Amino acid sequence: MGMSVIISVATEQDTEQIFRLQYLCFQSEAALYGNYRIDPLVQSLDSVRQEVAADCVFVARLGDEVVGSVRGHLDEDGSAAIGKLCVHPRLQGHGIGARLLRVAESALAEERGATRFRLHTGHRSEGRLYRRVGYETVGTSLGADGVPMIVLEKTAAAYATTA
Repeated sequence: MGMSVIISVATEQDTEQIFRLQYLCFQSEAALYGNYRIDPLVQSLDSVRQEVAADCVFVARLGDEVVGSVRGHLDEDGSAAIGKLCVHPRLQGHGIGARLLRVAESALAEERGATRFRLHTGHRSEGRLYRRVGYETVGTSLGADGVPMIVLEKTAAAYATTA
């Protein structure tokens, strides 16, 4: 290929690529649940734009193409909510998702003071990545779209040992 994947802070100019990538990446998740109304598929471009402006958003780039993204924000309790981690299907399995997750955790802990990281994943799609980097199941919830979710967490202190 000749190029390296670079992780960087997302900019407003990345919004449309993030929006399209998210739509592509979450098709398989929607198929898994038989529900094409999951949040990543129905989120508006304006809503993605607002998240890029306000939240902690990172992208993985291969040249000029956005091939991965992740978002996070700090909740009132000091926990960082991490979500919409996605990597282009042709590049999955190469560690890009783990790199994005580490960068988001680092920024949320070091720049925003997160004490804990929390993420939700569909009950059928709980990936090994989250376990491998120290996340543990702490509960379940029901998504607004009706999909049963698993809630995973790890402390910010645990980030340092898995980074």
